Amino acid sequence: MTYKILTLNGVNLNMFGKRDPAQYGTATLAEIDAQLVALGKELDADVESFQTNIEGVMCERIHKAFADGVDAVLINAGAWTHYSYGIRDALAILTCPIVEVHMSNIHAREAFRHHSVFGEIVKGSVCGFGADSYLLALRAAVSALSAAAKAKSA
Repeated sequence: MTYKILTLNGVNLNMFGKRDPAQYGTATLAEIDAQLVALGKELDADVESFQTNIEGVMCERIHKAFADGVDAVLINAGAWTHYSYGIRDALAILTCPIVEVHMSNIHAREAFRHHSVFGEIVKGSVCGFGADSYLLALRAAVSALSAAAKAKSA
């Protein structure tokens, strides 16, 4: 079975590679997306990536993910992670595993970044490993899907 995985990237993340390399490294979002697609092939997952700087557009893409029946969602919402109840409520509509992703260690940064409004609804979160955070999150999502499939068939 090939899993459909959607990666969502929020506000300012189109600036990876240019924005604060000390926190986010030098990989561009396009390079990260290519790594996700390559790893997805190894893991039998089709990975689609989406980025927007507009909160309502992000909510609409989450609604489309629900309608399309994606198997899992990886989300790095950027700063929206800490205050967007609109995106949180949209994510809560999903019935698939959601993995929160951050390139930097949000717990070692400014106090406002320590809290995620998504925390109660995501399967888990990966932070602090730079671009590898995305790859680890993809592995975690596929692992959760595989475990659920095994449990269902048992």
